[in-house]
Amino acid sequence: MSDILEKAEDFATDLLSNQLDPKFLYHNLRHTQRVVKNTKELLDHYPLEAKESEALLLAAWFHDTGYTKGCENHEEESCAIASTYLKKQGYGVEGTKRVTDLILATKRHYEPQNLMEQIIRDADSSHFGSDTYLETSEFLREELSLLGIAEYSHREWRNANIKMFESEQKFYTDYALEHWQQKKEKNLKRLKKERKTEKEIAKKENLKARYKSESPDRGIQTLFRVTLKNHITLSDIADTKANILLSVNAIIISVVLSNLIPKLDNPSNSYLIYPTVIFVVFSVISMIMAVLATRPNVTSGQFTKEDVKNKKVNLLFFGNFHKMKLPDYEWAIKELVKDKEYIYTSLTKDLYFLGLVLNRKYSILRLTYTIFMIGIVVSVIAFALGFHFLGPDR
Repeated sequence: MSDILEKAEDFATDLLSNQLDPKFLYHNLRHTQRVVKNTKELLDHYPLEAKESEALLLAAWFHDTGYTKGCENHEEESCAIASTYLKKQGYGVEGTKRVTDLILATKRHYEPQNLMEQIIRDADSSHFGSDTYLETSEFLREELSLLGIAEYSHREWRNANIKMFESEQKFYTDYALEHWQQKKEKNLKRLKKERKTEKEIAKKENLKARYKSESPDRGIQTLFRVTLKNHITLSDIADTKANILLSVNAIIISVVLSNLIPKLDNPSNSYLIYPTVIFVVFSVISMIMAVLATRPNVTSGQFTKEDVKNKKVNLLFFGNFHKMKLPDYEWAIKELVKDKEYIYTSLTKDLYFLGLVLNRKYSILRLTYTIFMIGIVVSVIAFALGFHFLGPDR
């Protein structure tokens, strides 16, 4: 490396490290060093004259130093900084002019006129063909926001980058086209894939929102689901209560049969006959009532096509189809799902008849518990009276 390049590197490094606004997250020393590195990579492929290679590397070091003065016309400011510095170093006028021309060649939309300008432009935009493009691009988006230049959402920034890839940015040198173009195309595909995925997600969300806003089905389905669940829960509770009565009365009858009945043969225990009969009768009645409360009704299990067409049959209750053949039932279900009103009618019927069953169960259970309670009280009184008036001491 020549002496002027070493000094220029130290000068640019110090300038960009100490005088550049920290809001420049992209156009900073790291970017400059990357441009210098890629310039050297291109120069290894294109054997230019020493003065030309030197001018390219000097331009790479100075091309963004103008940002220390602000964003406006930073290329011209970079040229001024480079000219002043090179003049102090005794660098020739012709060489300085070559450096500033190369810095101006990095302006956006500029079309390079020769190989040297192609090299500096490709080196400056090499990040388009790098593996770290997305990360580097995000730094630029944040920089624009911090500097108050532009605010981009993630979607807007991605679309702006896709537009840049397709209509503006391009590599000029054969080396860049061979080594960086393929990665650039991969980065573009990633951006487009992300956009496509986002569009598909947005489309699904829009359809879901539209479905929710245009149809009350979701609320209606929730209504039927919750109500049916509550009915089934109440039915389970009724069955449990009936089972409790059955179990208790079965135990009572077992105890009576094993302990009281054998004692009735003894004439001295005759006072126990009526209380025992009352006790057993009430227990048996309670058991019969509990069984009636839980006993299922037998239905025909068949329906006709006319019933389906006239919407007279509830296809959701097994008792209406358990004797039907599968093809007939499949046909009936297909007819059902074609008609939303028929579906809601069937669900409504299901609710209604479940309600009737619950009313029957709970009515019988209430009567059963009342009979059981009366039986216990009457039996205890009967035992007490029998013992008092007809007991062995009487």
